[in-house]
Amino acid sequence: MKIAIASDGKYVSGHFGHCEGFTIYEADEKEIKARDFVENPGHRPGFLPVFLKDLDVDVIVAGGMGAKAQELFSENGIEVVVGAQGFCDDIAKQYIKGELESTESVCREHAHEGHCNE
Repeated sequence: MKIAIASDGKYVSGHFGHCEGFTIYEADEKEIKARDFVENPGHRPGFLPVFLKDLDVDVIVAGGMGAKAQELFSENGIEVVVGAQGFCDDIAKQYIKGELESTESVCREHAHEGHCNE
Protein backbone atom coordinates (compact mmCIF):
# COMPACT_ATOMS: atom_id res chain seq x y z
CA MET A 1 0.00 0.00 0.00
CA LYS A 2 1.17 3.53 -0.74
CA ILE A 3 0.12 6.43 1.48
CA ALA A 4 0.75 9.98 0.24
CA ILE A 5 0.72 12.76 2.82
CA ALA A 6 0.51 16.35 1.61
CA SER A 7 3.57 17.80 3.34
CA ASP A 8 5.14 21.09 4.30
CA GLY A 9 8.50 20.09 5.66
CA LYS A 10 7.95 17.13 7.99
CA TYR A 11 4.37 18.16 8.82
CA VAL A 12 0.97 17.56 7.23
CA SER A 13 0.01 20.49 5.00
CA GLY A 14 -3.21 22.35 5.69
CA HIS A 15 -4.18 22.08 2.01
CA PHE A 16 -3.07 19.31 -0.30
CA GLY A 17 -2.93 21.43 -3.48
CA HIS A 18 -0.62 24.07 -2.05
CA CYS A 19 1.76 21.75 -0.19
CA GLU A 20 5.52 21.67 -0.82
CA GLY A 21 5.19 18.05 -1.86
CA PHE A 22 4.05 14.59 -0.92
CA THR A 23 5.73 12.27 1.54
CA ILE A 24 4.96 8.83 0.16
CA TYR A 25 5.09 5.82 2.43
CA GLU A 26 5.17 2.23 1.24
CA ALA A 27 3.69 0.06 3.95
CA ASP A 28 2.17 -3.29 4.70
CA GLU A 29 -0.53 -3.91 7.30
CA LYS A 30 1.95 -3.52 10.16
CA GLU A 31 4.77 -1.13 9.33
CA ILE A 32 6.36 1.41 7.00
CA LYS A 33 8.76 -0.22 4.55
CA ALA A 34 9.99 2.87 2.69
CA ARG A 35 9.53 6.65 2.58
CA ASP A 36 10.15 9.08 -0.26
CA PHE A 37 9.37 12.73 -0.99
CA VAL A 38 7.96 13.94 -4.30
CA GLU A 39 7.85 17.68 -4.96
CA ASN A 40 4.44 19.15 -5.77
CA PRO A 41 4.44 19.59 -9.57
CA GLY A 42 1.92 22.43 -9.30
CA HIS A 43 -1.73 22.90 -8.47
CA ARG A 44 -3.87 22.64 -11.61
CA PRO A 45 -7.50 21.55 -11.61
CA GLY A 46 -7.77 17.78 -11.88
CA PHE A 47 -4.02 17.16 -12.23
CA LEU A 48 -2.87 15.98 -8.79
CA PRO A 49 -5.30 13.03 -8.46
CA VAL A 50 -4.00 11.62 -11.76
CA PHE A 51 -0.36 12.45 -10.84
CA LEU A 52 -0.65 10.53 -7.56
CA LYS A 53 -2.56 7.67 -9.23
CA ASP A 54 0.35 7.34 -11.69
CA LEU A 55 2.63 6.94 -8.63
CA ASP A 56 0.39 4.03 -7.51
CA VAL A 57 -0.85 5.90 -4.43
CA ASP A 58 -3.73 4.23 -2.59
CA VAL A 59 -4.45 6.90 0.05
CA ILE A 60 -4.03 10.70 0.18
CA VAL A 61 -3.87 12.39 3.59
CA ALA A 62 -4.10 16.17 4.05
CA GLY A 63 -5.24 18.79 6.49
CA GLY A 64 -7.86 20.06 4.06
CA MET A 65 -9.05 19.54 0.51
CA GLY A 66 -11.78 20.91 -1.72
CA ALA A 67 -14.88 18.87 -2.54
CA LYS A 68 -14.04 18.54 -6.24
CA ALA A 69 -10.54 17.26 -5.49
CA GLN A 70 -11.97 14.72 -3.05
CA GLU A 71 -14.38 13.58 -5.75
CA LEU A 72 -11.57 13.27 -8.33
CA PHE A 73 -9.43 11.22 -5.95
CA SER A 74 -12.37 8.88 -5.35
CA GLU A 75 -12.92 8.54 -9.10
CA ASN A 76 -9.24 7.53 -9.39
CA GLY A 77 -9.62 4.87 -6.71
CA ILE A 78 -7.66 6.81 -4.06
CA GLU A 79 -8.99 6.97 -0.51
CA VAL A 80 -9.12 10.50 0.94
CA VAL A 81 -8.36 11.28 4.57
CA VAL A 82 -8.66 14.94 5.59
CA GLY A 83 -8.40 16.77 8.88
CA ALA A 84 -4.98 15.33 9.74
CA GLN A 85 -2.48 17.46 11.63
CA GLY A 86 1.00 16.80 12.92
CA PHE A 87 4.23 15.06 12.02
CA CYS A 88 3.91 13.04 8.78
CA ASP A 89 5.64 9.92 10.14
CA ASP A 90 3.24 9.81 13.10
CA ILE A 91 0.21 10.27 10.83
CA ALA A 92 1.37 7.44 8.52
CA LYS A 93 1.77 5.12 11.52
CA GLN A 94 -1.69 6.07 12.79
CA TYR A 95 -3.19 5.27 9.39
CA ILE A 96 -1.50 1.85 9.25
CA LYS A 97 -2.81 1.03 12.74
CA GLY A 98 -6.33 2.07 11.73
CA GLU A 99 -6.27 4.97 14.20
CA LEU A 100 -6.60 7.84 11.69
CA GLU A 101 -10.11 8.97 10.83
CA SER A 102 -11.12 11.48 8.20
CA THR A 103 -13.03 14.51 9.41
CA GLU A 104 -14.46 14.83 5.89
CA SER A 105 -13.74 18.55 6.14
CA VAL A 106 -14.11 20.40 2.86
CA CYS A 107 -12.15 23.53 1.93
CA ARG A 108 -14.41 26.11 0.36
CA GLU A 109 -12.07 29.11 0.23
CA HIS A 110 -8.68 28.90 -1.45
CA ALA A 111 -7.70 32.47 -0.63
CA HIS A 112 -6.75 31.33 2.85
CA GLU A 113 -4.00 28.94 1.80
CA GLY A 114 -2.64 26.99 4.73
CA HIS A 115 -5.75 27.51 6.89
CA CYS A 116 -8.20 25.04 5.36
CA ASN A 117 -8.63 22.95 8.47
CA GLU A 118 -9.54 25.85 10.75
